[in-house]
Amino acid sequence: MAKKTDAETLSKHLRDALRRDILAGRWNPGAKLQLIALSQHYETSSTVVREALTRLVGDRLVQLRPNRGFFVPELSLAELEDITEMRCVNEELAARLAIERGTLDWESELIAAHHTLERTQSRDPSDPDVHTEAWNDAHQAFHAKLIEACGVPVLIDLTCVLSDLSQLYGRWAGVATRYANRDVEQEHRDILAAALARDPRLTAALLRAHYQTTMSAIRSAGEVGLKVG
Repeated sequence: MAKKTDAETLSKHLRDALRRDILAGRWNPGAKLQLIALSQHYETSSTVVREALTRLVGDRLVQLRPNRGFFVPELSLAELEDITEMRCVNEELAARLAIERGTLDWESELIAAHHTLERTQSRDPSDPDVHTEAWNDAHQAFHAKLIEACGVPVLIDLTCVLSDLSQLYGRWAGVATRYANRDVEQEHRDILAAALARDPRLTAALLRAHYQTTMSAIRSAGEVGLKVG
């Protein structure tokens, strides 16, 4: 039993490391993920690497091409449009339920998550075209906490997958969002205020506007590296 637990812990640790590196843009979209190179880099067996990659295929962060191996997903504006709409629909529903069911403890934890987000440096001066890893983590944590009290595990899991996919695109579309005429900090303050006021309709509307504004900036920029269609 102990050996099985150790193996599961190792597999999860590697899966988390691969997920983080993929979202951080360690490999370009479409790049092949070589088992031997990855096993050397992460100092583990190719079997463990294969298992972790297979799990990430289920999360759509890795593509498995028959007889060719594992690849970082290709990116396209059309797919990002679909991901954005799915994220809006699912998080609108989850937020409405969370506001209805959330306790005072949930409110306190949401305020704390927003405080962390506000105090986290958003862009690295050495690479200002992308958000820092710490900010991305804090951003995801705030949005995850917002819908956590909905109490529907399958809905929470789906929003997490969509959040990761959005972050994957965000890494390669950073230039577009950097120069967009918007105040992201104020957007998050408004979302927080609406949730604390227990206004599900306004919260849902602000969430949709928040995500669609990012999509509009990317679309308008015609970001190089994202396929149209």
